Amino acid sequence: MSKWQLPSKGGVNLKGIDPQDTGKFKNKRETVKEMNQLRKELQEEQEKLAARQEQALLVVVQGMDCSGKDGVIRQVFSGVNPQGISSYSFKKPTEEEARHDFLWRVHRHVPDLGRITTFNRSHYEEVLINRVHGRVSDAEAKAKFKQINQFESLLVDNRVTLVKIFLHISPEFQLEKLRKRIENPRKHWKFDPSDIEERQHWDRYQAYYEEAMAQCNEAAPWHVVPADNRWYRDYVVLRLTVEALRGMKLKEPDPVPGIEKYLEMLKDSADVR
Repeated sequence: MSKWQLPSKGGVNLKGIDPQDTGKFKNKRETVKEMNQLRKELQEEQEKLAARQEQALLVVVQGMDCSGKDGVIRQVFSGVNPQGISSYSFKKPTEEEARHDFLWRVHRHVPDLGRITTFNRSHYEEVLINRVHGRVSDAEAKAKFKQINQFESLLVDNRVTLVKIFLHISPEFQLEKLRKRIENPRKHWKFDPSDIEERQHWDRYQAYYEEAMAQCNEAAPWHVVPADNRWYRDYVVLRLTVEALRGMKLKEPDPVPGIEKYLEMLKDSADVR
């Protein structure tokens, strides 16, 4: 179990996890060598995943506003083959999505075998935002936790590995990021006035995240990643992704039967102009 993985049993206390933690590193420079090695391994593992098409990887990224969900997905997966990866962002349900059960819109974006998919927010939004605003009761949340566990077990049983990540930031960090979005004209497009309102519910969000992670930590465990330092956040998410691929024990593709004859054909065609 990695140092960021939550234990399978027991409660979750986010206040006991330092969002400024940087582990064994003092600065970004110290991560460069390992980051380069991990990026190379990610590319190699993705090739094996795509070649055999026997398993899939789903990376779920959750976090408070300004925790860096977009940024970490961009930083970690920018070097992989774009043909083998998809990314989806789950916002307010569309009219079509609202006419289905809350897992419908998520299930349809689960990766095909051989592919990697990232979720920016996910099926957990139903029991986070709606619960904070009183649209989902405690009893309804408990029922949805059960459905989420069943859904995730279904995916795992069908060879989809889940990596669930919560980007853990401090309220001070969020405040600074919101201020920069307002002060910097180039960041205005990222600012939503509702972010200010949602910030007022910080403690409730934290409490409901803690409960969601504690209740839905069975088939696919949660990882709490300190995210006040972007460079460390990127390192941890990259490492967790590579460790998940290692755990899938992906094999090189089988050799093509009789491939040697094609070498002879190439030799015979070497003089073709």
